[in-house]
Amino acid sequence: MHSPASDLWRGPRWALAVLLALLGMVGPFSIDTYLPAFGAIAASLQATPVEMQQTLSAYLFGFAFMTLFHGSLSDGFGRRPVVLWGLAIFTLASAGCALAQSIGQLVLFRALQGLSAGAGIVVSRAVIRDIYPPAQAQQVMSQVTIFFGVAPAIAPMVGGWLSAHLNWHSVFWFLTAVGVALWLANWRLLPESLPPAARQPLRMGHLLRGYFELITSARFLLLALASGVPFNGMFLYVLSAPAFLGDLLHLAPTQFFWFFLLNIAGIMGGAWFSGRLAGRIAPKRQIRHGFVIMLAMGLLNLALNLVFGTPPLLLAMLPIAVFSFGWALMVPVVTLLVLDLYPHRRGMASSLQAFVGSTANGLVAGVVAPLVMHSTRWLAFGSLAMLCVGLFSWVWLHHRWPEIGRVAQG
Repeated sequence: MHSPASDLWRGPRWALAVLLALLGMVGPFSIDTYLPAFGAIAASLQATPVEMQQTLSAYLFGFAFMTLFHGSLSDGFGRRPVVLWGLAIFTLASAGCALAQSIGQLVLFRALQGLSAGAGIVVSRAVIRDIYPPAQAQQVMSQVTIFFGVAPAIAPMVGGWLSAHLNWHSVFWFLTAVGVALWLANWRLLPESLPPAARQPLRMGHLLRGYFELITSARFLLLALASGVPFNGMFLYVLSAPAFLGDLLHLAPTQFFWFFLLNIAGIMGGAWFSGRLAGRIAPKRQIRHGFVIMLAMGLLNLALNLVFGTPPLLLAMLPIAVFSFGWALMVPVVTLLVLDLYPHRRGMASSLQAFVGSTANGLVAGVVAPLVMHSTRWLAFGSLAMLCVGLFSWVWLHHRWPEIGRVAQG
C-alpha cells in the first residue's frame, strides 16, 4: 500500500518527521499552553472555576468527537485537503479565542479549536505509513514521537511566559501564529500520499461498515488501548503540575522547568532508541521492553511515595522521566501495528486510535487529575493505574493473538 518514498518526499527523512511532528503537536500544545493563564482569564472575563473548566472540557470533547472523522475524510478526499482545512479552521478559532469578550465566546471558540486540532495527529500517522515500509516508518514515527511527547512538557512553559510578560490574549495570538505558519509550511511541503485510486468512497453505508469493522475488532481495540492510555501515566503529572510541583514539592514557578526538562529527556531518549531498534528486533519484544520499564518505574514511584509521603525532589521526578522513556520506546511500534491491521482504512484506524487516546486524556483531565492532584500517593497510584490499563490490554492481546508483532519487518 505504501508509495515509493523517493517519489513523494525528496528531502531528508528527518525534515518530513519534523513537519508531521509539528502537525501532531497542535492538539496537545493547544491543551496545555493556556493552562498557566487560567487565573488571568477568569479575572478578565469574570468567570467562575466551573466556567473555566468548561473551556477545557469543550476543547477535549470537540477534539475527541472530530478525531472519529478526520481519518475517514482523509481516506476519501486525500491527506492534504484535510490537513489544510483543519489548520485553517484552527487558526481562525485561535484568533476567536484571543478576541473573546465573554466566557461563553471563549468556550465556543475553544470547542472549534478542538474540532479542528485533531486533523494533524490523525492524518500525520497515516501519511507516514502511506509513504514508508515498516522499518523506515518506525524510524520516522520515533522521530515524530520525540516532538509529540515534548509538546505537553514545553507548552505550559511557553504559555506561562506569555501570560506573565504580556497577557492571556497573547497565548491565543501565539497559537494563531502557529496555525498560520503550519498552514503555509504544509501547503508548500506536505506531499499527497494517498493516490485517487486508493481512496475510499464517502458513502454513509460504506463508512458505517468500516467503523463497525474496527470497533468490533478486539485486536484493534486492545492495540488502541495499549498505545493510547499509558501516556496518561506521565500526562497526569503534567496536568497536575501546579499542585504537584508548587503545593506538594514546594517549587517556585520558575523552577517548574526542571520537571519538564527531565520528561523531555526521557521522551527524546526513548524515541531515539526506538528508531535505532527498528527492523533489528521483533516489535513485540520492543513493546515488552517499554512496558517493563514503565511498570518498574510505576511501582517504584508508588513505593517511594508510600514510604516518604512526599519523596525528595529527585526521587519524586526521576521515576516519571524514566517512565516517559519506556512510553516513547514502545508507542511508535504499537501505533504502526494499529495502522497495519487495516491497510485499506489507515485514516479511519488512525482516527479511532486517536479517539481512544483523546477520550482517555479527557477523562484524566476532567475526572482523575482533580481527584488525585493534591496527594503524591494518589498521583502515583493514578499513574500506575493508567499504565495497567494499557499493560493488561497488551498482555491479553499477546495471549489471544501471539503472532502479532512476532517478526521484525524491513
